[in-house]
Amino acid sequence: MSGSVTSLWRHPIKSHGRESLEEVTVIPGQTMPGDRVWAVAHEASKADGSKWVPCANFSRGSKAPKLAAISARLDRDTLTLNHPERPQLSFDPETQQGVFLEWVKPLMPADRAASARIIRVPGRGMTDSDFPSISLSNMASHRAVEEKLTQSLSIGRWRNNVWFDGLPAWGEFDWLGREIQIGEAVFGIRERITRCLATTANPETGERDADTLGALNSWDHQDFGVYAEVIRGGALRVGDGVKLL
Repeated sequence: MSGSVTSLWRHPIKSHGRESLEEVTVIPGQTMPGDRVWAVAHEASKADGSKWVPCANFSRGSKAPKLAAISARLDRDTLTLNHPERPQLSFDPETQQGVFLEWVKPLMPADRAASARIIRVPGRGMTDSDFPSISLSNMASHRAVEEKLTQSLSIGRWRNNVWFDGLPAWGEFDWLGREIQIGEAVFGIRERITRCLATTANPETGERDADTLGALNSWDHQDFGVYAEVIRGGALRVGDGVKLL
């Protein structure tokens, strides 16, 4: 079994923007550097930044589809966000929360809890898994969903970190409990990723326009991609090989 990396992505603020990378160095037991460093707690959230908490505590794409159309660029302490309906915003998430909250307000549904504050948990990204994970996705599985829906889909819908090609559709689900090598790094495959309404939104427009969940359920599951844990650190690059150990 072998494949190759087609793209790498990180999401500096959970559910608020994606950024393409050419290479990244991963560290054992940690999330991808720069990925989900921050999360946006809503006014009903119990998150205080002291520990990991479930995604229900945060503003996210399943409740606010317009968030899907945010793109991001993280440069040291400055995060730049773009959205088709908002002016470009460059700010420091640690010290300039107010300007961000004003910027994102028009993208949030009026009938949902308002975004209240940006939090950060020292030492780990705020992934949906209760362990520091990096998410892996198979381009063949993505194409299977496109074929089921008879429409072209951006891979940005899935908000995963590492994309690879050259393997059979859904073959990644056979990796659970196994280890794979990508570039210099080794990952332990921990869980399948169960999907939510966030994947129905178009990452170019922020509009819900594809029944991704219906497509997945046609295979008797609602899963896409797998969560992995970094076992051995090292550099990953677009074009690197993917090998089952």
